[in-house]
Amino acid sequence: MSEELLAKVFLLAQNRLLREVLSKILCKKNDLQFVGSYPVLPDSLDQVLATAPDVLIVDSLTTNLALAELVRGVRQGLPDVKLVLIGMDAEGQHFLQGIREGAMGYLVKDASALEVVAAVRTVANGGAVCSPELCAFLFRYAARQNQMPNFHVRSKLGLTNREQQLVGLISHGLTNKEIAAKLGLAGQTVRNHVHRMLRKLGASHRLALVDICRMEGVTV
Repeated sequence: MSEELLAKVFLLAQNRLLREVLSKILCKKNDLQFVGSYPVLPDSLDQVLATAPDVLIVDSLTTNLALAELVRGVRQGLPDVKLVLIGMDAEGQHFLQGIREGAMGYLVKDASALEVVAAVRTVANGGAVCSPELCAFLFRYAARQNQMPNFHVRSKLGLTNREQQLVGLISHGLTNKEIAAKLGLAGQTVRNHVHRMLRKLGASHRLALVDICRMEGVTV
């Protein structure tokens, strides 16, 4: 009797050896359907979307801005895809960034190939994976964030409640015109808000604005 298929799996990684090794291992698992692997290239998004994986394995997300943008594109096209990050640093802020990008599995650099497979299975079944140390860090972080988060953002970044609301809408890809319509504001009002936010945070463009807020613990 064959095992029930848990998930279709795709791997994004720049390192060719890593892709080859994990591909061979994943192809041998009867409960997982390995549908492809690819480096970060201009056509990577099309490759991933065409296979419509249930689980996306990504190598070293927080050290590769192009890969981070690619993953956001995948999650926009496949909102139900589950993300497993491998080759990551055991560092709290990188861990939080990975969570904000949608990770349900977070494996550090010394993780074995078998640990990657186990993480894929856990995530495919609706669970989450990280080390006990990072789990404890997450609990402590959540406890701190529960203490007047809006005041924290206002005092540290200088963003008003309205500006924090705009950051969330920008992170979901809405244009100034769409934001204005959603909030019942004039288009020029939204443009003025965005301009002030860019100046306050020293950001050069809208996506940089969102990234800065994420790094400072703003939930977007």
